Amino acid sequence: MKVISLHQDLNETIAEACRNNRHAQQKIYSKFAPKMLSVCRQYTKDIHHAEDVMITAFMKVFSNLGNFENKGSFEGWIRRIMVNESISWLRAQKKVSFLEDSYHPEESFNNIESGLSVDDIQSLIDELPEGYRMIFNLYAIEGYKHKEIADMLGINEGTSRSQLSHARKMLQDNLEKQKNYIYGTE
Repeated sequence: MKVISLHQDLNETIAEACRNNRHAQQKIYSKFAPKMLSVCRQYTKDIHHAEDVMITAFMKVFSNLGNFENKGSFEGWIRRIMVNESISWLRAQKKVSFLEDSYHPEESFNNIESGLSVDDIQSLIDELPEGYRMIFNLYAIEGYKHKEIADMLGINEGTSRSQLSHARKMLQDNLEKQKNYIYGTE
């Protein structure tokens, strides 16, 4: 019964927010902002830029709230807006480039017992070139398929696969370097 009540509360809050009720909008923002900031941060290296992107995306959420059709999760709908806004921000910064090259089969990405913290791993991801990082995030974190990524970014599906392969290889190499450094074998 509690789950049904929570779902109804969210639906009522969404309905109120559609009617420009600022309290309802604040309630939605407070509930989802921490997680959505994390989504935006995946695409930008700087937390302040991520906050700017998130705020702009929430403005789009509230201005398009009437378009939410209760098909799928509300959080997923918001998340998609955050991802799209992050991609738009990166494009506006002219930081993203995708090299058209031949597809490299995805090498297996071995999980290494690295002893790295989440912040250390995020730093390794941040070191990836913008295009690699964007596709890695869309595929590995967000769960998009290569066709969806290609459509979203206006690139070939093979380019998406290739960029992911390069990103994984670069991450694997950097993780191995970190592991060697931690254990003193470098």
